[in-house]
Amino acid sequence: MEFWVYFATKPLFWLVVTLLVFITAIHFNRLVKGTPFLHPVLVSMAIIISFLLATNTRYDVYFEGAQFIHFLLGPAIVALAVPLYDHFSRIVEMWGQLLVVCFTGVIVAILSVLAMGHLFGLPDEVLLSLAPKSVTSPIAIGIAEKIGGLPSLAAGLVLITGAMGGVLAPFVFRLLNVKDDSVKGFSLGLAAHGMGTAYAIEISTLAGAFAGLAMGLAGLLTAFLLPMVISVMGIN
Repeated sequence: MEFWVYFATKPLFWLVVTLLVFITAIHFNRLVKGTPFLHPVLVSMAIIISFLLATNTRYDVYFEGAQFIHFLLGPAIVALAVPLYDHFSRIVEMWGQLLVVCFTGVIVAILSVLAMGHLFGLPDEVLLSLAPKSVTSPIAIGIAEKIGGLPSLAAGLVLITGAMGGVLAPFVFRLLNVKDDSVKGFSLGLAAHGMGTAYAIEISTLAGAFAGLAMGLAGLLTAFLLPMVISVMGIN
């Protein structure tokens, strides 16, 4: 017991655990032919959550050790500018279409979740936490704080949205016979933010470039449009 207490309080321990779990999840996903139902991020989340519950470890203790990985989230997002630069000429050609699609996607994402929430009689605080579910976590948390939602709930809903996007996307693409990697990437970034972008990068650098662009545009548009939509709908 003393052995466990000693290591559990060391920040490096949780960093090593996180990295080992993710590496294991990657190899496991390859063994099951890359099925999106067992995406490395989903598997890693399940294992780490189970481990924290089994060891009765508080999240803040875990985060103190794993926060270096969280810090790398910023540089990782900035690094998406590299594939964007590589495919810049194609993006310029489609700029008008991309803006229309992104604007439509953001509006549909907001209105659909608010309509479903109203249908099930959810309180306004939960609705305001649901509304930014389709943008990346840092933006969703900031939006939720500003409009009166619950940041922690918003962060959890973002992860669920991203996971569902990664799971459903391959089937949707096959159903609609989508072959263009730019379309796949933009759809994933728009609907499933960071996790969708990670999945898009696995498809190709072209898909990753368009996914990163969609994720950034969706976050920007949501930050501007969401307060206006909830004001018009009278949610407070």
